[in-house]
Amino acid sequence: MKKIILIGFKDVLLVFRDPAALVMMLLAPFLLTVGMGFVTGRFSGSTSSGLSEIPVVIVNLDGGELGNSLVSVFQSAELDELLVPTVLSDTLSARQLVDEDKAAAAVIVPAGFTASIIPAAGQDPGSEVMKINLYLNPGRPTSAAVVQSIVDEFVGRVELGRVGGEVAILQLMKNGLIGQDSAALRAAGELAGKDLASGENSQPLITLNKTSQGKGTVDFDILAYMAPGMALMFLMYTVSYGGRSILVERSLGTLPRLLVSPTSTTQVLGGKVLGIYLTGLAQIAILIAASTTLFQVRWGDPLGTIVLVLAAVFGATGWGMLLTAVSRTSGQAANVGTTVMLIFGILGGSFIDTSNLPVWLQWVSKITPNAWGLDGFSTLATGGSLADLGAPVLALLVMGAALFGAAVLLFNRSSIVER
Repeated sequence: MKKIILIGFKDVLLVFRDPAALVMMLLAPFLLTVGMGFVTGRFSGSTSSGLSEIPVVIVNLDGGELGNSLVSVFQSAELDELLVPTVLSDTLSARQLVDEDKAAAAVIVPAGFTASIIPAAGQDPGSEVMKINLYLNPGRPTSAAVVQSIVDEFVGRVELGRVGGEVAILQLMKNGLIGQDSAALRAAGELAGKDLASGENSQPLITLNKTSQGKGTVDFDILAYMAPGMALMFLMYTVSYGGRSILVERSLGTLPRLLVSPTSTTQVLGGKVLGIYLTGLAQIAILIAASTTLFQVRWGDPLGTIVLVLAAVFGATGWGMLLTAVSRTSGQAANVGTTVMLIFGILGGSFIDTSNLPVWLQWVSKITPNAWGLDGFSTLATGGSLADLGAPVLALLVMGAALFGAAVLLFNRSSIVER
């Protein structure tokens, strides 16, 4: 056991003496986290560019029931903390505010929007439905996406109501309860449209949820998602870098000399795995300490955070050993490790919300420690505790054990550490 510990600590010291490794392990994820914090408004000094008090401009050229209903949605009490809506009558002025970065988006309801969906009395329904126009600010992608999601939800409900009304009317006509020229046909359509526009008998379009814990309220900190996302992505670099040391030592002749000594193959592999694991733990611990000290990032329940970090590093270490086992040279391991790091970062949710991906791709993302780790950190950031981390922790432990077992089999077959 003593030899395993000595080999492990030796590898940790070598990694932390390598300036290039430190840049990729610590500086790169730290700078990316800070950059994402500025993009989301976390460090902007003004909450209007973040996920609260988002400035949005609304131009209602319609004036009908649906247009007024959309304006009411943006001005509703449910969205009071999230949005700062401004109603204008000029499209050019609205676009100019977005161009000047004074608004995250401009929502333009065209004239005739309501009439194209709910024909007025004596009006023939047209074949073309007018579309709401969105003018988004590329400098505020997160805020603009929030506005777009609200409009998409509103349009989805309008379309659902319109199709539902058409089906109901067709069924009435099919059963001979109303005629094609009947006044009841028009009345039924208007009634369905008015009910949709008013929002009666339906749930609020958007609601904001906060998780209460004890007497306080836990608000979601965007950096509590961004920071672990970047840390987990570069953790894959760290574990692949540590695994490459086996290939480097083999090519330099250090490994055969080590095996000539009274040191077994199991001790060598055990020491290497321990070194990779300790390096990953040190990386995550430093990033957590730095983000907590400098930016007051709320990581959530301390015990849950510790257990989740231990499990996440274990799962990632399994991948690092497997990548090393399938590589023939240290250069090949470096290329494969960097590729896997980026792919896992995307699939695991470090850059994008995986809920927007196709269902089959969401299942594929579960092979990454990033996805399970971020799931756990999101749970902690919203007030969860260790008791809520059963699924991600178990998945990461099973992942690490299975991958390590596969790596050992591949090592034996390739005779990578034979005497």
